[in-house]
Amino acid sequence: MIPARFDYVRPSSVDEAVRALASGGDDTKVIAGGQSLLPLLRMRLARPDKLVDLGGLDALRGVRDAGDALEIGALTTYYELTRDWLVREHCGLLAQAAATIADPAVRHRGTFGGGLAHADPAGDMPAVVTALDATLVAHGPSGSREISPADFFSDFFTTSLSPGEILTSVRVPKLEGWGYRYEKFNVTAQAWALVGVAAVARRADGHVAEARVGLTNMGSVPVRALAVEAAAAGAEASAAGLAAAAAHAGEGADPPSDLRAAADYRRHLARVLTGRALAAAAGAS
Repeated sequence: MIPARFDYVRPSSVDEAVRALASGGDDTKVIAGGQSLLPLLRMRLARPDKLVDLGGLDALRGVRDAGDALEIGALTTYYELTRDWLVREHCGLLAQAAATIADPAVRHRGTFGGGLAHADPAGDMPAVVTALDATLVAHGPSGSREISPADFFSDFFTTSLSPGEILTSVRVPKLEGWGYRYEKFNVTAQAWALVGVAAVARRADGHVAEARVGLTNMGSVPVRALAVEAAAAGAEASAAGLAAAAAHAGEGADPPSDLRAAADYRRHLARVLTGRALAAAAGAS
């Protein structure tokens, strides 16, 4: 199909992009890699009055060492996340999860910040940044502000970005001494995950000192599995010990029932995948 008519703006700076968004009203959309928005435009499920193309903003690309964290530009592609040496060395979970997204064509065009701002609960990266306890940085008419994942994702395809605000970067802590794993189950290759689990764990004396777990497609927003984290802390770093912690994966979640899977099946998958992800992250024998 052919998209509905819209105005098109390609700003040359972040401030110019913010002004273009602010002047366009609620029906203005941002396009970055376009891997989520373009299909909606073609099917006319999205009918913006104005499209603000961020593709020319090179300042929003790349990975920078920021001391105890990595500063990742919102226009950094998934492919770049899989290849960047800073990401691979200091936050391997991002590289591992990015490598599972869709297919090579999507990974070369889709952007880290675009996927987060799209806020699809079946997307992989929202759960990953939740598990990493990342900080999302937005820029708008009033300047820049920092947002936690819990505050950023507010509902299906909805974030706390205000009109005129743009997600410019994501700050992720360096995981020195932490293990990690992203596990997901999809019915066919390249399909959205029925359930995904992002886990990081720090091990000490054969036990899990600390763990963080984010769940994909277990609610209208990415779920931080706090009950799992509490049960894993101090548990023996073994498959059996961590399976007991993973049994809490459904707590605090509200998984959907749809044509692909019932809610109870998603709860079962969450328990199984969380056990696997925690065991791998903790180096369980």
